Amino acid sequence: MRQTLRQTVIAVCQRKIQQKGDNVGLSFYAFFANKNDQPELLMEAATWWIQTHQLDHFEKAVKIMALVKDGK
Repeated sequence: MRQTLRQTVIAVCQRKIQQKGDNVGLSFYAFFANKNDQPELLMEAATWWIQTHQLDHFEKAVKIMALVKDGK
């Protein structure tokens, strides 16, 4: 996963946790606007989420942030 996407994922996870608590869940769509203006980046996030880590549609933000920070 490219560094800019990692930074976005961490920032979004931190914001969601701050707003809704440690139990908040999200999908990889949370890292993008509601339009498909970055299809390559969206597919990179989807591949990381679905193929690489075989995550459910919604996962805890703390789990996602930990995976990204660990470089997985």
